[in-house]
Amino acid sequence: MSSLNKKANGGFSLVELLIAMAVTMALMTAAASLLATALRVRSRENQKSDALADTQRALNIMSREISNTGFNLTSNGIVTADSGLNRIRIRSNLNRYEVDDPSVSAASRDGVIDKAEDITYFLNEAEQTKYLVRHDPFGNGSTVLANRIDSMNIHYFDQKVTYTAPPGGSDISNASAAEVTPASAKYVVIAISVTLDAVGDPGSPGYQPPYSVLLCSDVVLRNTDLWKY
Repeated sequence: MSSLNKKANGGFSLVELLIAMAVTMALMTAAASLLATALRVRSRENQKSDALADTQRALNIMSREISNTGFNLTSNGIVTADSGLNRIRIRSNLNRYEVDDPSVSAASRDGVIDKAEDITYFLNEAEQTKYLVRHDPFGNGSTVLANRIDSMNIHYFDQKVTYTAPPGGSDISNASAAEVTPASAKYVVIAISVTLDAVGDPGSPGYQPPYSVLLCSDVVLRNTDLWKY
């Protein structure tokens, strides 16, 4: 009877405790690794969503304003001296016909001197990050539209074109027509590359490789057919 009670109250042996601890540690290590991976993936997806949203919003603003360039001017409104592959300056007389508005002076109606009528888009680099900047000398000055930009390339054509835009590339290729000078352009293609750096070290839990995507916008300069009037 005494022998049976001692055996029943003996509990776990040291070996059994060591095995249980080893199993528990292995499970905790695996859980921590999975959690780290999930957090890094979530962080990268958040960065990706933010970068793409900012860039798409900037492209929409650029496309809308560039399409209005040349309004009530005798040219297409693109300032050749300040425009090229990586920047573009556009001009338009947006309030030319607001003759019944007493707040609009005659000088404003006859010149390009008001807000949103003389805009320059360009990339600015600071602290190893490139920013897409909209500069309006008659409005709010310089405004950052998007960051985490890798490159911006602007192409000028005198007709609608087709082209190849590799998803992870930095620029378009195989355009169906030759490029022209900015002063002769009727069609503009904007290509912006967004690149996110790698997260973590290769082979480590939750490692995320570098990510790059190319966003493009085709813009028709709708006032170019009105140069004559």
